[in-house]
Amino acid sequence: MFQAKTLINIPTLITLSRILMIPVFVFFASRNAFITAAVIFSLAALSDFFDGYIARRSKQVTKLGILLDPIADKLLVISALIVLVDMGLVPAWISIVIIAREFLVTGLRVVALTKDLVIPAETGGKIKVGAQIASIIILLLDRSLISYDFFAPLEFLVEYGVGITLLWAAMIIGVVSGVQYFRSAWDKL
Repeated sequence: MFQAKTLINIPTLITLSRILMIPVFVFFASRNAFITAAVIFSLAALSDFFDGYIARRSKQVTKLGILLDPIADKLLVISALIVLVDMGLVPAWISIVIIAREFLVTGLRVVALTKDLVIPAETGGKIKVGAQIASIIILLLDRSLISYDFFAPLEFLVEYGVGITLLWAAMIIGVVSGVQYFRSAWDKL
């Protein structure tokens, strides 16, 4: 399953490029260039699909890639959440819950790796990441593009906002999937 000889391959370079896009995203978002920030964030998020796809397809899955990929995702989302809290678009407590979950799961993965166990991403974690990414993009674009409320028929979305509603969903899914990771790891450890 793992490629043993090389640490750095194309998928790992794509993952590293995602990490390098974070300061660029933060720079534009903090300067209220929301469309540019949303595009950069979207490209970084899209790179998550490509690095995994290329790694599996070309049989270049490495332990480094398995560890680095979710860390890159977490750094990207955490950076965006901090920026959005600073802008007053996201309540700090939601970000704290999401960030705490990310640190706990990442710590669990590191402990598992010390025992040569790999805890791969599960469906709940992937759905959580998708909801986080969608909510962040919507929150950024809402600051610049969306003048027509497409979700007016759904009153609760209008009252709280689509981006925040998705972020709530991501937080709840994240907590549930975090509990599942710990149960799974407990059984393996």
